[in-house]
Amino acid sequence: MAEHRQLQRAALLDAARTLLTEGGKEALTFPALAARTGLARSSVYEYFRSRAAVVEALCEVDFPLWAAEIEAGMESCDTAAERIEAYVRGQLALAADPRHRAVVAISALELDEAARERIRAAHGRLAGLVVRALEDLGHERPRLAAALLQGVVESAVRRAEQAATARTGCLTESPEEIADTAVALALHGLSRA
Repeated sequence: MAEHRQLQRAALLDAARTLLTEGGKEALTFPALAARTGLARSSVYEYFRSRAAVVEALCEVDFPLWAAEIEAGMESCDTAAERIEAYVRGQLALAADPRHRAVVAISALELDEAARERIRAAHGRLAGLVVRALEDLGHERPRLAAALLQGVVESAVRRAEQAATARTGCLTESPEEIADTAVALALHGLSRA
C-alpha cells in the first residue's frame, strides 16, 4: 500500500512538472493534476493540501537532484578553475531547462519563508564547493567572491532569457556566447571577459 501511494505521489509530481513546463504557473491546478494522472480530484487532496504543497514537494525532490548534477560536474574536474567553470556552465544549463525555470518561477510565488530557507540551505552546499575552489585558487576573500560569482551567474541567466525572447534583434548572443563570457568573467575578471 505504501509503495502504491509513493507511485501515485510521484505520478502527481511528474504531472505537475509537465503542467508547469507546458502551461506555466496558471496550468498547475488540482483539476489538471487529476486529469493528467487519472485520479479523482479529491484524491489529489489526499497527497497535497494545496498548490503550495505541490510546489514545495517538487522543490524538495528536484532541487537536490539539480544540485547533485552541478556538484558531480564540479567534482569531475581536475583544477579549481575547471570546477568554477563547471559550476557556472552547470547553473546556466540548468536555468535553460524549461522544467527548472517553471519550478523556480512558481516557487518564488507559492512557497513560504521556511520552505525557501530549506532551498537556500541546499544551495549552500554548492556555494561551499565554490568557496573551496576559490580558496584553492588563492582568492583572498573566497566567500565574498562566491557571492559575487552567483550574481554573475544570475545576470547571465537573465541575459540568456532576454536573448531567447528578444523580438527586436538587439540581443543577438547565443547561449554559448553568454556562458563563455560568464566563465571568462568569473575566471579572469573584466580585463579578459
